Amino acid sequence: MPLIIPSNSISGEFEVANSLRFDQASNDYLNITLGTATNDKIWTFSCWVKRSTDSANQQHMFFGSGGNADNNWFQIQFNASNQIQLSGYSTAWLKTNRLFRDQSAWYHVVVQADSTQATASDRLKLYVNGTQETSFGTDNRSSITQNQTWGINKAVGHSVGSENPGSYMDGYMCEVVFIDGSTLAPTSFGEFDEDTGIWKPIDVSGLTFGTNGFYLDFENSGSLGNDKSGNGNNFTVNNLTSDDQVIDTPTNNFATLNPLDNYWSNGTLSNGNLTFLSDTSNVTYIPSTIGVNSGKWYWEVEFDAKSGGSDSPVIGITSTQPTAGNQQLGYFPNDWGYSGYSPSFYINNNTETSYGSSYTTNDIIGVALDLDNNKLYFSKNGTWQNSGDPTSGATGTGALSITDPSSTPLGFYFPAICYYNVSNTGTFNANFGSSAFSYSVPSGYYSLNIKNLAEFG
Repeated sequence: MPLIIPSNSISGEFEVANSLRFDQASNDYLNITLGTATNDKIWTFSCWVKRSTDSANQQHMFFGSGGNADNNWFQIQFNASNQIQLSGYSTAWLKTNRLFRDQSAWYHVVVQADSTQATASDRLKLYVNGTQETSFGTDNRSSITQNQTWGINKAVGHSVGSENPGSYMDGYMCEVVFIDGSTLAPTSFGEFDEDTGIWKPIDVSGLTFGTNGFYLDFENSGSLGNDKSGNGNNFTVNNLTSDDQVIDTPTNNFATLNPLDNYWSNGTLSNGNLTFLSDTSNVTYIPSTIGVNSGKWYWEVEFDAKSGGSDSPVIGITSTQPTAGNQQLGYFPNDWGYSGYSPSFYINNNTETSYGSSYTTNDIIGVALDLDNNKLYFSKNGTWQNSGDPTSGATGTGALSITDPSSTPLGFYFPAICYYNVSNTGTFNANFGSSAFSYSVPSGYYSLNIKNLAEFG
């Protein structure tokens, strides 16, 4: 269970305020039919994207125009092999050799198109995190004729989060920019941090966007398709709501549940890797993408639904890599899980100890992890259990004494979830702070994001 520090996590002076969370199962996307292009041969597309799932033989489009029935289509996607693929006119022009499977990091993707160039390889270029991609498993740019018009930047439908529509994106997007009539370098949209060398966003509001250009910053919750370029190229919102506007961004990357550590739990993740549906063969836990070994941290998990039978949710922390599908949260000596079963208990070292109140669907469990004093607290719907109080330090029997992280197998504690009942399924919604918490955060505790980790961890 590796601790993944996402590659784009250091913020500079410019802060990205919001991203938009796309859920493939909900067919989320934005679309617009653009007008006649100022220049249908030259354009630039830029966006930041954080994936929520492996492609698993599905296409994940994050920008597209036209459609498969339209000879004018163009697509930018993570393909079924987790390559970035650029396609148009029924041809896959570019497929990277490099695979993009990290679902905890933000990627910055820039596509330059200029069919007026004399050299075919200069007519379409791809950059990721400020660096040009030059190694391709497929390179069909020789089929791009000089001065051809593109399927993009015409008076046809264009979509963000789908192919207009279809093959929907699963993940987060922000700072989506389209430039009509110019090819701009990645340095128009980002820069390398002078101290860390990490690629980070810069303010793009002063760019010249061109007639069909647009800038989607997703900051207006009442108009998520609002174009900030000044051109009024506002997108129609499909199946997205204000709940999908989050503060998980390249300048403040938040924890999610970890899809790359889902082998033994074998559950289904959705909603930006914040919703977990257990399966009916394993009871093993799924952890988060961010682990901590110092500081004070708070998060919430809603037990959202069950398929039947008794309540068997378990919510807590882990510092151990599971090795089998029957190891529930709390199975190991350095893992603790608060069970909703009645009568309620916590599990540690595969031993059940009476604790707190039972909980059921629609209840929200707050978790306060104090690694300054190695204490763990749980709340149910805002009430701290067994007279524990993480703000005052009152312990009662509600503050569980946990092993110092330096003495645990992984050296870090990770939030974790499981459903201890293979006869039924349980659904959970985790909130590590990218959306508003349902209850007050205890004084001195922080949500799980990279910015807080750097300052308070």
